[in-house]
Amino acid sequence: MKMFFRQSPCVPEDSDVIVERNKMTIRDELAQTKYALENAYLGFDNVTDPDLIDCYIYELNAVMKRYKFLLDQAAEMDLLPEEKHTEAYRTLSGIS
Repeated sequence: MKMFFRQSPCVPEDSDVIVERNKMTIRDELAQTKYALENAYLGFDNVTDPDLIDCYIYELNAVMKRYKFLLDQAAEMDLLPEEKHTEAYRTLSGIS
């Protein structure tokens, strides 16, 4: 099986191209993580088996931590308005 890797061109570190590429990457990762969070909530809301409930709790916690991290990174790069930074995700009440 062949593996292909795309190498990015050698660009100086202070270039605007790198900054714009990082902003797009964080936006894309935020969108993917938000989608994964919505799917995890849907799965959690629809299971009744205790083992699956535990699995979705762990998945939700992991995805929420990633989403919070990405929101913090986006806020540092001024990609989000201040009011959007606080509406990160809904919490699971009574579950830790």
